[in-house]
Amino acid sequence: MSTPTSTPTSPPAGGLTADGEIAAPRPGLGEIASRMIRVQAFQILFVLVAICLAFSALAPDAFPGWTNWRQIVQNVSILGVLGIGMTFVIITSGIDLSIGSVLVFSGVVSAMVMRAMGAEGWGTAVVGIVVSILVGMAWGVLNGVLIAKAKVPPLIVTLGTLGAALGLAQVLTGGIDITSVPTVLSNSVGYGNLPGTTLPIISVIALVFIVVFGIILHRTKFGLYTYAVGSNEEAARRVGVKVDRQLIMIYGLSGTLAGVAGILSLAQYSTTAIAGQSATNLNVIAAVVIGGTSLFGGYGTIFGTVVGLFIPAVLQNGFVIVGVQAFWQQVAVGVVLIAAVYIDQRRRAAAARGGGSTKRASLTGLLRKK
Repeated sequence: MSTPTSTPTSPPAGGLTADGEIAAPRPGLGEIASRMIRVQAFQILFVLVAICLAFSALAPDAFPGWTNWRQIVQNVSILGVLGIGMTFVIITSGIDLSIGSVLVFSGVVSAMVMRAMGAEGWGTAVVGIVVSILVGMAWGVLNGVLIAKAKVPPLIVTLGTLGAALGLAQVLTGGIDITSVPTVLSNSVGYGNLPGTTLPIISVIALVFIVVFGIILHRTKFGLYTYAVGSNEEAARRVGVKVDRQLIMIYGLSGTLAGVAGILSLAQYSTTAIAGQSATNLNVIAAVVIGGTSLFGGYGTIFGTVVGLFIPAVLQNGFVIVGVQAFWQQVAVGVVLIAAVYIDQRRRAAAARGGGSTKRASLTGLLRKK
């Protein structure tokens, strides 16, 4: 009587996990490319590339040159710093309307302190930098406490601090801009280049912030908790996330970065520009949403925000070069913004039909492991 022989089977495509379970197969390049195309940030990137190609064809001698792009990158730098904090805030399904006013107030207080010191060296500049950052942080923490502890809606809190910060800046200065900014700050940060290159220092600073906080958002527990609060605040609270503390820290971060932007603005323009930031908050919010961060919370990337910031900047620059009224830039940004929110709604509806509960369960499991 013959004994049955077992036929060897090939190992599963995904291999085995440390617990001996079959792991999911690794996606191929085609699947990875397909996933990337479905991500809104990459879809917006394609739109940006198309806009750049169109302007390059219309103005081949002016638009594609490094001198022009250097100006675009420099113009986006301050908004990029603000956009980092706004991305964190909107991922929690919040909003921060106060960043433009906090930028102004931080710059005003910093400029007044530096003017009172009277010196022109780096010692005075460093004091001004620290003051601007601390003032911005104070406004951000105030927003966070009112939202997390007093339970006042973010829209109302930040609308109130928008008016309060701007009003106090005008009270302190009598509505007259302060122009006595240390020369070393303007020459080194505002107009200086990275040694040996033509890269603006202010843009390099912004890039460092973008990279650092991109890693924090996507690779740390703080970032994970941010997504958790935006996805389902009550579920995050049940698995041990200190939601109130997280919200205070996030709004504190947004205010701190507004303080950083305040000192960068002083360095770039050598003045406080009290009346020049009235639309800054809306421009940053529009860029964050265009870049794929969901107004409903739980989804967003720093990369998408950067792409979203470049679209209005490139449109404005390109329209000026080709001789089209720059006002059309506002029309184009409005159309792209509405389209971005529409795409986000469709994506959320598809996720709810296909696997929203599964995603929430996996997030909860990941939080418990952390």
